[in-house]
Amino acid sequence: MTADSRLLADELLRFIRDKIPLARAMDLRLHRYDPDGLALAAPLAPNVNDKGCAFGGSLASVMTLAGWALVELELKRHGEDCDVFVGDSHVRYLEPVWDDFRAEARLAEDADFAIFFATLAERGKARIDVRCEVPGNGERPAATLQARFVAKRRAGAQ
Repeated sequence: MTADSRLLADELLRFIRDKIPLARAMDLRLHRYDPDGLALAAPLAPNVNDKGCAFGGSLASVMTLAGWALVELELKRHGEDCDVFVGDSHVRYLEPVWDDFRAEARLAEDADFAIFFATLAERGKARIDVRCEVPGNGERPAATLQARFVAKRRAGAQ
């Protein structure tokens, strides 16, 4: 990751924590941002449920924010001024999470930022599929999210 990319990621995390009270309450942190994807980390304590494991809503929220941040950062790296939102998502919970956790986001297997940016240039909006997961204790993830994120240029943006 370049210094500029790290700076963008740190700025975005500050924005998330400042503008989304839930993210601040969840104590989200940037775990990793590199060409392979983005990961956000969260401690268990503010995200615990009545059983002592991570609350499912927290897992879904951290995965959603990681996917959103991945798309948002790529747009910022390309100088695009867009609103990004979740168009569709599907979450699966596969095992409980008993410790601090992270959500790892990367493009879905058939997704391509080149196509995404070409569509954005042509139509002023584009969508891209992202896959997120919370690693589990074994081979399979503890939770997964498949989501389609939509970017739409803001009024007045080139």
